[in-house]
Amino acid sequence: MADNFGTKFGFLLAGIGIGAAVALLFAPRSGEETRELIGKKADEGREFVTNKTRELRRQAEGFVETGRKTAEKIADAGRTFADKVSGI
Repeated sequence: MADNFGTKFGFLLAGIGIGAAVALLFAPRSGEETRELIGKKADEGREFVTNKTRELRRQAEGFVETGRKTAEKIADAGRTFADKVSGI
């Protein structure tokens, strides 16, 4: 599922980039205005990617913590079971 999300996210970013490039090519602006717009959009894109990366990292940390807690519960249950079996 995560691999599928990454693929879709990559296609989304590629589509945004292609759309922005086409829009800039056909925009009736001067070279200076176009360069300013490209810089501004690049900054916005960088900020978007940075925010998404932070969000995905927080989610991954949450998944790792949940997995760790689940593993601890399973290990505790296994020890309890082993103690019961060895006591028979």
